[in-house]
Amino acid sequence: MKEYTYSEKKDTRSGFGAGLLELGRTNENVVALCADLIGSLKMDAFKKEFPERFYQVGIAEANMMGLAAGMTIGGKIPFTGTFANFSTGRVYDQIRQSIAYSGKNVKICASHAGLTLGEDGATHQILEDVGMMKMLPHMTVINPCDFNQTKAATIAIAEHEGPVYLRFGRPAVPNFTPADQKFEIGKAVMLNEGTDVTIIATGHLVWKAIEAGHILAEKGISAEVINIHTIKPLDDEAILKSVGKTKCVVTAEEHQMNGGLGDSVAQLLGRQLPAPLEMVAVNDSFGESGTPDQLMEKYGLSTENIVAAAERVMSRK
Repeated sequence: MKEYTYSEKKDTRSGFGAGLLELGRTNENVVALCADLIGSLKMDAFKKEFPERFYQVGIAEANMMGLAAGMTIGGKIPFTGTFANFSTGRVYDQIRQSIAYSGKNVKICASHAGLTLGEDGATHQILEDVGMMKMLPHMTVINPCDFNQTKAATIAIAEHEGPVYLRFGRPAVPNFTPADQKFEIGKAVMLNEGTDVTIIATGHLVWKAIEAGHILAEKGISAEVINIHTIKPLDDEAILKSVGKTKCVVTAEEHQMNGGLGDSVAQLLGRQLPAPLEMVAVNDSFGESGTPDQLMEKYGLSTENIVAAAERVMSRK
């Protein structure tokens, strides 16, 4: 089993900010729009270096989506920035009608997603955003796992023609993927090969899946751990190949069970390769105020929950 280490923890939103700044220096068509959350989205450096390409829209998220859609007509590549809740739930009509319907080249960049927003509570902890966005035709949905991968994803989506939803978060998490990685939209990353159970994780749950794999190995269980950073389009080939070998699968995500990564994997397996499946996700519940660690524990998104799910699903093979 491959050992993964990290020298520091960093927030994925800072990976977005670093990627956006690099894009500003390499692609003059990239513009940025923010809904009064420059510091929270780490867009400060882009604004400072490229003030003529930065637009402070204020607390008017629906207008921001409309402006971004219009900018694409002139050849610009707009990156919108606000919290995930305001990037999706508050402006779903504008995204559907003005961006997705006509396939506009807008990059919807959403921070503070999931439970790990923490003390701000349920009104800000959106857990439905992946489902909302993946249901839209033409929309690509990406949920990277650490600072380096978020930076790489931010840079990669500028080269992708069409609307993208890029999801990231606030807490500092292990930064373990390569700084020089090539980010391939729709291509899963094999972290550890195994033969007994497949663990498919996304976002903040990827590191916990790696930890779970090591605990399982100590119990004599060989876990295959896969990082699915792109939820749509899903890497069907990688998933089917892995589950064809292990005969069972666990999905892990910081999202509702309904509509998330697990839902997409279940649909794929139901159509092509029926197999036992366990989902580590929030089970039909809103969040609440608390520290990120407290909330991940309470809502069943811990390393131990992944281990337990793997043991349960193996018993059903």
